[in-house]
Amino acid sequence: MQEEIRFATFNTLNLAPPGAQLYDNLAPTTPEEYEAKLAWTARQVDLLNADVIGFQEIFSQAVLKEVLARTQRYREAAHVGFDPDPHASRLTPSVALVSRLPLAAPGQAFSLFPDNVAMPPGSRDPDRFTRAPLHAAIEIAPGVTVDVIVVHLKSRRPDYRASDSGEDPHLYALACLRSLIRRGTEATALRVLLTDMAHAHRRPRIVMGDFNDVADSVTTEIVLGEGTPAADRMYDAFRVQRQQDNGRDVGFSILHDRRHTTIDHILVSPEFNYALPEAIGEVTDVVYLNDHLNLGLPEASDHGQVLARLRLFPRADGFRTGAD
Repeated sequence: MQEEIRFATFNTLNLAPPGAQLYDNLAPTTPEEYEAKLAWTARQVDLLNADVIGFQEIFSQAVLKEVLARTQRYREAAHVGFDPDPHASRLTPSVALVSRLPLAAPGQAFSLFPDNVAMPPGSRDPDRFTRAPLHAAIEIAPGVTVDVIVVHLKSRRPDYRASDSGEDPHLYALACLRSLIRRGTEATALRVLLTDMAHAHRRPRIVMGDFNDVADSVTTEIVLGEGTPAADRMYDAFRVQRQQDNGRDVGFSILHDRRHTTIDHILVSPEFNYALPEAIGEVTDVVYLNDHLNLGLPEASDHGQVLARLRLFPRADGFRTGAD
């Protein structure tokens, strides 16, 4: 049995074909920029060397496949992902998952909110995620299947209406509030999906991706399930890792306005919290690949990558037991 299982999340920053117009204020990628982007992304994926990687900001699954073809470690890996709707009014990125471990079932995207979750009346696209979460069941060891969900929640970018502009502080504040409400609604919808999944499958869960908020924010805590029954809870892998070094604080995933913070997270269910009796394994440590953020490489992502290393406890008489 594989001793260590590695999960990682990677916001690629606008992985798209050359010449594609993604945003009004962003020039299309030139062929030279595209080539540099593919080369850097492929090297970073190999550097992660994770068994399962969740990707965000994928404008073309074909481009991600080209990245994988340029790697040394992922040419044969399973790739799960769905391109954005070509008939949508706006081109939006999607998420993807790549696994070197076997899939227990085909992947599934959750575009719509659960029936009991919706945005306030009058909201744009009130019944759906901005970017659909992606679910895949992955066999991490014989007899152990984990539900993995890749997410990219609504950004903090102000959600303006009609001819609104940031020049008006009142309109700017309202636009930021709309984004917060949408991210909070998406977090609530994800929490419902996780609870339903836990009750339906009764197996471990891992959620990873770009939450666009810090770990102790209200929106992230909704996903974590603060206040819910213990079996439905999720835990921030960084906080439950076994090997914590309080004197080494380099855990950040973005650098914005000279501020280092983390909005990319890996969450684990109680089965991977070593302090709980139902644990079948533990998070040994969490690593942040973020040196490129200080280097300012034009081809690099504006996010650091987060890598969580997990270990399953050894079996004893058919049951997993804690290491201590």
